[in-house]
Amino acid sequence: MRKSLLFLLLLGCFYQSGFAQNPDWRSKIDPKLWDYAQKPDSAVEFFIIMQKKADVSAAKQMRKKEEKGKYVFETLSAFAEKDQRTVRDVLQNKNVPLHSFWIINAIWAKGSRALMEQIAQMPEVGHLRTNPIWHLELPPLVGANTPAQDRSVEWGIIKINADDVWNKNPPIKGSGIVVGGQDTGYEWEHQAIKEKYRGWNGSTADHNYNWHDAIHALINGGNNSCGLDLDEPCDDTDHGTHTMGTMVGSEGNNNIGVAPEAQWIGCRNMEEGDGTPATYIECFEWFVAPTDLNDQNEDPSMAPHVINNSWSCPTSEGCNAGNFPDMEAVVENVRAAGIVVVVSASNNGPGCSTVDSPAAIFDASFSVGATTNVANDDIANYSSRGPVTVYTNIMKPDIAAPGSGVRSCVGTDNNSNNYGYGTKSGTSMAGPHVVGVAALIMCARPDLIGNVDELEDLMRNNAVTRFAAAPFCGNDNANSHPNNVYGWGRVDALAAVNASLPIELLEFTAKHLGKTAQLQWITGSEKECSHFTMQRSSDGFTWKNIGEMPCRGNGASSETSYVFNDPSPYKGLNYYRFDQLDYSGQSSKSPVRALSFAFSGYNLRVTSGQGLAYFEVVGEDANENIWRLEIRSMDGREVQNISVGEKGWLKLPDSPSGLYSILLRDVNGRAVAVEKWLWVQ
Repeated sequence: MRKSLLFLLLLGCFYQSGFAQNPDWRSKIDPKLWDYAQKPDSAVEFFIIMQKKADVSAAKQMRKKEEKGKYVFETLSAFAEKDQRTVRDVLQNKNVPLHSFWIINAIWAKGSRALMEQIAQMPEVGHLRTNPIWHLELPPLVGANTPAQDRSVEWGIIKINADDVWNKNPPIKGSGIVVGGQDTGYEWEHQAIKEKYRGWNGSTADHNYNWHDAIHALINGGNNSCGLDLDEPCDDTDHGTHTMGTMVGSEGNNNIGVAPEAQWIGCRNMEEGDGTPATYIECFEWFVAPTDLNDQNEDPSMAPHVINNSWSCPTSEGCNAGNFPDMEAVVENVRAAGIVVVVSASNNGPGCSTVDSPAAIFDASFSVGATTNVANDDIANYSSRGPVTVYTNIMKPDIAAPGSGVRSCVGTDNNSNNYGYGTKSGTSMAGPHVVGVAALIMCARPDLIGNVDELEDLMRNNAVTRFAAAPFCGNDNANSHPNNVYGWGRVDALAAVNASLPIELLEFTAKHLGKTAQLQWITGSEKECSHFTMQRSSDGFTWKNIGEMPCRGNGASSETSYVFNDPSPYKGLNYYRFDQLDYSGQSSKSPVRALSFAFSGYNLRVTSGQGLAYFEVVGEDANENIWRLEIRSMDGREVQNISVGEKGWLKLPDSPSGLYSILLRDVNGRAVAVEKWLWVQ
């Protein structure tokens, strides 16, 4: 018994001695980190990068974003929970501050050299990295806090043809899409972005799953105007608010946002322009699986569709080829979850290879350069150029967008709710334009949500070609496309949206052809278009299929015309539309058109006045029946339905100005007279 006990004691001593003298442990620690911790008993921040990482490559084969996000979150979080257990136990026993991440298999901690030495000796640990402060040079504000003006549409929106996308029929403005922003914070109560905040329902705010603050301590000392660990959005400068306005903002005639019907959520990753890898990674992780305000109950179904990143980490502040792979792994995992990662290229131009810092240097990031507001899309002098020589030798940026003289919403330094507008210049202003375009494409083609490769290709392949001028960067010449200045060119929202649609519908009309309803439509382009299913409705809600027509314009270089006749329309009001199906099974519906066909026996007379209309039912025994008057807008929406006698005064609907139909129905709901049309002012 004594021998066995002695053996175990000796074995334990041998293990500890061998563990402490592991010759490889020192090479695991970043030399800069080791230097930072020179002072005895000094505590410094550092990252523990685990040796192993989870494989989420299977997400690539999943079509739906919800499926991808759930898989990536569950796979990464379960792997990190198990793999980090022993290291976490050591840190917790030492009572040191720590934060465990799963978006990358890593732990942030704060401790001494002795602790680093102990952790580095653990076989499951790969590397110990620094957590340097990254400072963003915030672009100056011009015309700060100017009041709302009748500015119509901002120049950048017009330049990329986003307003033409809004004017499509039906309009495409980003509805149903959620954009995320990680920045200096957001003045969420600014009227240009308040109604678009996902946490605002029109009367109350709920910041759970819609806001996260990764700033838990002052990074550079002093005070912060917003505070720390905020439970609601706040911007400690005006940078984040300005970028969000360019993505989704609008207030009256201040049309500043590319996708004004999209919603937004946000994460603060910088404290007055200063951030660290820990704050950026924390925001990326939260975007993949947002949490409640207690940082619990992760829910990947609440993730945004696209994220704006207007920040960078230069090599002078601690980012280098040694730790680039860590941040790259984070971006790759976010992308694997079906989220588009848009990154500003930085403002270090005009020299070549000035796209030289995370996250713009990564292939998984969609990097954006800045153009000026001149007619020929000149690249801004400050816009960083490629190729990326500090890491992988790839071309950057991917694309360019308006970045100079961009007007958007701003907050104030004293948080007095005295919100206004101002102009900034920088690639920080260009990136949000591209985020908005991505939102418009996904709004037009919801089946592309989560398909990051195809969505980015649509923006690349339909950008306005721009060539670089001498001196050229990398292997560029005067005819290089893409190139290291503009990437694939200046983003074009209209071209990208049109290219995303199976058909480009130029015209759709309905007219009488005797007792037949004739539908005519013209397409400007078709691709992968299978067929059209024609549909008819008597109320604009319940639809009946009445025929099919095959697509004839796939690959055609000219317009394609179609005619469909309905020989059996309903008596009274008819609504028509078609459902276009492509070969993948995806469908999109046309606008609705209306036609009416006469009844026999009764007639309805209507005369409008100031806010009132006089009606009279004409026909045998009209005065002995109870009638219903049904008033609908041109899109088929019922705005009024009332029971009436033979004649009387009708109060016009309190609805937007426009043309409305009035249909007469009997007590059984049967339409008994041709509808009348009434203009409401």
